[in-house]
Amino acid sequence: MTQIQTPVTDERTAAPLAPLEPAPAAPEAQRPQIADPGPLGLAGFALTTFVLSVFNSGLIADRALEAVVLPLALWYGGIAQLLAGMWEFRKNNTFGALAFTSYGSFWLSFAAYVQFIAPKLPAAHAYQATGLFLLAWTIFTVYMTVVTARISGLLLAVFSVLSVTFVLLTAGALGQAPELSQAGGWAGLVTALLAWYGSFAGVANATWKTKSLPTWPFSA
Repeated sequence: MTQIQTPVTDERTAAPLAPLEPAPAAPEAQRPQIADPGPLGLAGFALTTFVLSVFNSGLIADRALEAVVLPLALWYGGIAQLLAGMWEFRKNNTFGALAFTSYGSFWLSFAAYVQFIAPKLPAAHAYQATGLFLLAWTIFTVYMTVVTARISGLLLAVFSVLSVTFVLLTAGALGQAPELSQAGGWAGLVTALLAWYGSFAGVANATWKTKSLPTWPFSA
């Protein structure tokens, strides 16, 4: 009977097993770039601020016409600016995300306050509620102004004048001083023009692919 012999392997001459190498990592999927939401946020803020400030400054004296501000505060200054803030989160821009989301919410809350809350407040003390509302936004705007001192000259100008605007409007409301509120309206017009320039510079520079319109950025 034929035997099947198993070959003997010499362990001294056997080739060592090659170490296992980790599989190459799959290339990370790159996020698609999105357009700069800054010009949209600045435009929504500027336009709504401009229209309201026309009434606050007394350029149009008929306060009944002020209702034209509400749809702008809801859709452009509010929702459009809020969306710009969400896109700034997507671009990892903390300042832009906070600023546009907050001021978009300001306009939405302003529209709700004027439409639903203010008419139900006691007439003798309604000014205190309005003043408190403006004071809270003054505080927010002042510390955001401090942050802009490390971003750009344009944003520093926008937020500095906006801070003055809120201070005057707050003092006018709490002090029941129409002349201060009117001065706040004029400051608001300047704020709107500066924000409009920022929007124009942003969209023009992105479209023309040049930095032809300055925003005076500060070095970090």
